[in-house]
Amino acid sequence: MGTSTDNERTTGADDGTRATARPTTLPYPGAPEPVREPRGTVALVTQAVLMLLGALGAFQIGRTVDFAREIGDPWQYLAYVGAIALGAIIGWTIGGVVARWLPSRMRAIDRAADRRSAGELMVGALGLVVGLVAAALAGVAVARLPVVGPYLLLPVVLLVAYVFTRIAARKHADILRLVGIRSRSASSVPPRLIDSSVIIDGRIIDIMNARFMPGQIVIPAFVVDELHRVADATDPEKRQRGRRGLDLVEEIKEAGGQRVQVRTGDVPGDGVDAKLVNLARDMRATIVTTDYALNKVARIQGIEVLNINELANALKPAVLPGETLTVRVIREGREYDQGVGYLDDGTMVVVEGGRGLVGGDAADVEVTSAIQNPSGKMVFARLPAPGR
Repeated sequence: MGTSTDNERTTGADDGTRATARPTTLPYPGAPEPVREPRGTVALVTQAVLMLLGALGAFQIGRTVDFAREIGDPWQYLAYVGAIALGAIIGWTIGGVVARWLPSRMRAIDRAADRRSAGELMVGALGLVVGLVAAALAGVAVARLPVVGPYLLLPVVLLVAYVFTRIAARKHADILRLVGIRSRSASSVPPRLIDSSVIIDGRIIDIMNARFMPGQIVIPAFVVDELHRVADATDPEKRQRGRRGLDLVEEIKEAGGQRVQVRTGDVPGDGVDAKLVNLARDMRATIVTTDYALNKVARIQGIEVLNINELANALKPAVLPGETLTVRVIREGREYDQGVGYLDDGTMVVVEGGRGLVGGDAADVEVTSAIQNPSGKMVFARLPAPGR
């Protein structure tokens, strides 16, 4: 999917392709180009805080210097102001470097949080608290060591806190089970990233209602933006599909309840396909799609894919009208002159005119139709016409 409607293409009715076009060249394999983000509030606050700390540090250092003796009484106040200004400038400069580094670290923390369950994060935080208490007790003994005691205090505190946090996070399921809380591991059921082609297709709602879509369902914000662009297209057919997709987003949220999350935030990548693959890799998620190209690209990158079209093909009837089956009729049917038999997999076969075959040898019958319902599959057949 491109960033403008010029790149859009229509969805194929049979092959299940995406609602909009993709760039002909995607950045695979290899890392995507970095995204240059606009200067935001976090950067300004970071620089302001470090500027204030630099000014306060310069003020504290200036108090230790007797400017009146060094340069004379009339110039000491100007020297104080100059030192504070210099400290503020140094703090502002360092803040600029930190502000450019901080967004990438925040995204890394965000991706790490996506890979962890709420129970793991909560138990890990409690482990950190317990670790800090244990580190404080250990620090009392370490601080009394001669010579090296003050230097070992900080490393010991950090090490003990990390060990407790790590153990609590790794054993969070067992810890929660001890207090009577059952936790579903995030790794057992990975999140499902929903592609726009699946939303427009609409069959995912029936799959969710049938409870064949466990785990958290994530609709990225850039997928919703893609549907919005298609809904604003000049082509009436594209516009109708885009509006249908936006309506189906609400139905998916209603069908999934709290399991459905619309994930905001930008993801690096050129196009929706690349962003989906990168987000799935960061979240260790599964992509749900009907797009053949995205299916292939994601699997090349080692991302698990659930293809709705493959599921539909797997659920197609094993027999088609006109085929010949060999079945042994074992009892009479409900209607007149019907016989009932079963295939090896337990599928019921209702044979019109098969009452006379009850209890006899297996006979060849011709399939007329097959139906699939929640109770199972049923095949209707008839005896072949004479001479066939």
